[in-house]
Amino acid sequence: MKIMKKPLVGIIMGSSSDSRIMHGAAEILDEFGVPHEDQIISAHRTPTRLDEYAKHAEKNGFKVIIAGAGGA
Repeated sequence: MKIMKKPLVGIIMGSSSDSRIMHGAAEILDEFGVPHEDQIISAHRTPTRLDEYAKHAEKNGFKVIIAGAGGA
């Protein structure tokens, strides 16, 4: 069983269609052994969820947030 470390980096994107591009960031972090999490959080469809994610990021141990969004 692989024990995951608490993520230091949050990778967020606006929709699942962005995951192909954002996957590259996750691959690089994996190469360097940097724990991360990937989330789909739309600023347009779920702005409150995005606001809460950002407000609690530091408390939750995140050092960096990588955000990406495609053209709607």
